[in-house]
Amino acid sequence: MKFMLNGALTIGTMDGANVEMAEEAGEDNLFIFGMRVNDVEAMDKNGYDAMSYYNRIPELKQAVSQIAAGVFSPQQVDLFQDLVNMLMHHDRFKVFADYEDYIKCQERVSALYKNPKEWTKMVIRNIAASGKFSSDRTISQYAREIWSMEPSLEKIAAPDDPR
Repeated sequence: MKFMLNGALTIGTMDGANVEMAEEAGEDNLFIFGMRVNDVEAMDKNGYDAMSYYNRIPELKQAVSQIAAGVFSPQQVDLFQDLVNMLMHHDRFKVFADYEDYIKCQERVSALYKNPKEWTKMVIRNIAASGKFSSDRTISQYAREIWSMEPSLEKIAAPDDPR
């Protein structure tokens, strides 16, 4: 949300803060990829098999194999072994399932970036839609809905304030 306020365009899955950002700016002003809630629920019922994606997508297999082999950490070959193990056997986020859609989405990002006028329009739309995410509103809402307390509007005096 802070990035949005400062003109960054979001590329991500439709979860967490991205849901709220899409509600404010419109999903067409973000780069959303990957499974939606109903897709994830269906996959949870049918089972997620990371190995099937690994074996089916050559560039994904190459990247993961290079990470596992220590290509990016030659001084400590097994540095990322826990990451590879998690992705291959314990990935509750189902990262590999979103890989192909992520690549397509990144291609859309690259194409739009080559069109500065349209890129700038999207940036401006995002900044204009980001007002909901002010700290004042967020803290007040969290105070009421999460912490079960009513926020005070009184200014707290600084230690050297004579009040």
